[in-house]
Amino acid sequence: MAKQNSQLKVSYPNETTEGKSVPIEDIGILILDNSQITLTQSLLLALNQNNVAILNCNQKHLPEALMLPMTGHHTYTEKVKKQLKASVPLKKNLWRQTVISKINNQAAVLYWIGADAKRLTYLSRQVRSGDPDNVEGRAAFQYWSLLFDDTPKFKRHRFGDAPNNLLNYGYAILRSVIARSLVASGMLPAMGIHHRNKYNPFCLADDIMEPYRPYVDKLVMQICESIKDVEELTMELKRQLLSIPVLDVFINGEKSPLMVAAGRTAASLMQCFEGMNRKILYPEMD
Repeated sequence: MAKQNSQLKVSYPNETTEGKSVPIEDIGILILDNSQITLTQSLLLALNQNNVAILNCNQKHLPEALMLPMTGHHTYTEKVKKQLKASVPLKKNLWRQTVISKINNQAAVLYWIGADAKRLTYLSRQVRSGDPDNVEGRAAFQYWSLLFDDTPKFKRHRFGDAPNNLLNYGYAILRSVIARSLVASGMLPAMGIHHRNKYNPFCLADDIMEPYRPYVDKLVMQICESIKDVEELTMELKRQLLSIPVLDVFINGEKSPLMVAAGRTAASLMQCFEGMNRKILYPEMD
């Protein structure tokens, strides 16, 4: 792959296969899923300058690494200072909002499949600042037990049986979208409001993506309804999961693609760090 006239140009060793081009400014995420792919330095630079998240897959075709630009905002240093100075009470309040939004969206998914989500609706009203009672975890246990109730052996685990493979791949794409939006708003994805794992460079992305996870869950449910064999992560399954950035979501009463909504969420978070607002904008599932 190379840069040609502000476009990403894909060429194939087999001259009988026609190459393709796409404007770099239209790219949000680039997923590299073949060890033989080569990119030119000029293309990488152009992708970085256009705030493109580059997701690199390993030998098992699973996301392994994420490349983001170091400075996604023109006042980057000032923005980071605001983020790092955020008070503990503010971060606890922001986490409370995040957990409530996540649980409400999980409840919406359960209602969508015809399950009883009253317990989750109740739990969302019990979340306190910082969620010291781990309502998020209790809601998650209830959620996963109902979401795949027709698959008794299913257990949500990173290395668990299918459809965990679809969920993992979808969450990796979602994480890239959120991390990209955070960088674009001038924040460090490593400095979370709740997650604090010293080995995790995307703690903030993992925080902010929580209310968006149910959108991935719903898409995986739809895929499983149409494709019965999902043990192997095929090209067709990946193709469907790659629709995540353009899924329609409702945020602040307006419909927009998920990637655009993620940008609004990140911008609202930055306003909270700057003291201009105290509420994060999250999407609401209908």
